[in-house]
Amino acid sequence: MRYIEFKDKVRDWPLIFSRDLMPPKANKQIIRNQLERWRLKRLLIKLRRGVFILNPGDRKSTPSGFYIANQLYSPSYVSLEYALNYYSLIPERVSDITSVTTKKTSRFTNEIGTFIYQHIKPKAFRGFEALKDEAGLLFFIAEPEKAVVDFFYLILPKFQKDYETIFKESYRFQNIETLRKKSIMDFAGLFDSVKLSRVCRSFCAFIGKEKNRK
Repeated sequence: MRYIEFKDKVRDWPLIFSRDLMPPKANKQIIRNQLERWRLKRLLIKLRRGVFILNPGDRKSTPSGFYIANQLYSPSYVSLEYALNYYSLIPERVSDITSVTTKKTSRFTNEIGTFIYQHIKPKAFRGFEALKDEAGLLFFIAEPEKAVVDFFYLILPKFQKDYETIFKESYRFQNIETLRKKSIMDFAGLFDSVKLSRVCRSFCAFIGKEKNRK
C-alpha cells in the first residue's frame, strides 16, 4: 500500500493500532516493516509498540494526552499528580501524564510526552468519570476525591508524622474546600489500608480547617 492510500484510510483514526491493519491472512511482518519505514520518514509517530499517530500535517485532528494515556495502556484512567493539577488542587505544573491501572506499573516515553502508570488493586479501580477532550474523544479521569486518595495511597511511605505539614508544605494542596469528605473516606476504604484511612481522615480535618480560614 502506498502512503497516500494509507493516509486516506486512517486519517480519521485518533490513533493507529497495527493490529487493526492486519487481516487474518496478511503477512504481518511486511506490514510492520512498512510502518517502520514510514516512521523513519517521519510520516508516522510511534507512541509504543504497535501504536502510532499520523504526523501533524496529515492527521485530521489531534487527540489529547488524556485520551492517548487511556489508549496506550488499558484499563487505566488519568489520576495522581496530573489529575490533581487538572483540578487545580496542587499549584505545580505537571508534564508527565500519570494514570492508575490494574495491570503492572509501566512507563512510555514518546514524542508526545511521558505516560506513567501505577498499579492499584482491581477493587480500588473505580471513582473515575468519562469526559470529552477538544477533539470530542472520550477519556477517563479520576474524580477529584479519587485522585487525592490514589495519590495518598501511592505515597503512603512518606507519611510518618505531622500529616498536615505534608498536605500544606510538601504538596501545597489548594482549592480543597469543595472536596467531598465522605467520598474521600469511601474511596479510601476500597484499599483496605488502615494507614491510608488514617491519612485521609487527617486530610478531611485539614479541609475543615481550610474552610474555616476562608
